[in-house]
Amino acid sequence: MAENSRVLVLVRHGESEWNLKNLFTGWRDIDLTANGIKEARNAGRKLKAQGIRFDVGFTSALIRAQRSLDLMLDELGQKNIPVTKNLALNERDYGDLSGLNKDDARAKWGAEQVLLWRRSYDVAPPGGESLKDTAARVLPYYIQEILPRVLRGDNVLVSAHGNSLRALVMVLEKLSPEQIVKREIGTGVPLIYKLNADSTVAEKQDLAA
Repeated sequence: MAENSRVLVLVRHGESEWNLKNLFTGWRDIDLTANGIKEARNAGRKLKAQGIRFDVGFTSALIRAQRSLDLMLDELGQKNIPVTKNLALNERDYGDLSGLNKDDARAKWGAEQVLLWRRSYDVAPPGGESLKDTAARVLPYYIQEILPRVLRGDNVLVSAHGNSLRALVMVLEKLSPEQIVKREIGTGVPLIYKLNADSTVAEKQDLAA
């Protein structure tokens, strides 16, 4: 670990029932599949192997992220740490796409339009949020609530969602809007960031392997 660094770990929840069914999920409160439970536990075991003792956890208002965090902490033997739940960390709201099969959405609006909604930075689906909109609620929460804990020396574990985590990864890794929309964040894959005292990234580790 680099000198004066602090640990921030980001983990996307394990596979949800709607991930499995290829449905747009967004703010719908969908639970984990059996495989998602396995992914979350495996993430906890990987973190345990790193020897990290967490001081605090953060998660969204959605059950798939909360349950993933609980399963990881169970594997870590650290279930008694304080956990904060906040909708600022919720997945991107897919609006009218929520609950639709992605293939059905392509049939209704056209593959090009659906791809634009999914993989552009600032184009929102009808009634929903763009990634830019999602970042506009995630980043202030990160700056006000999460980052101060990291900088004071706490080891922080965040269990959230593909797009809410993209907003954080964009800032941590200094990625452009074009770069971040292409960045895949796998379910149950811990991303470990070691931050310097000035909040820059001293070291990054991806535990996908």
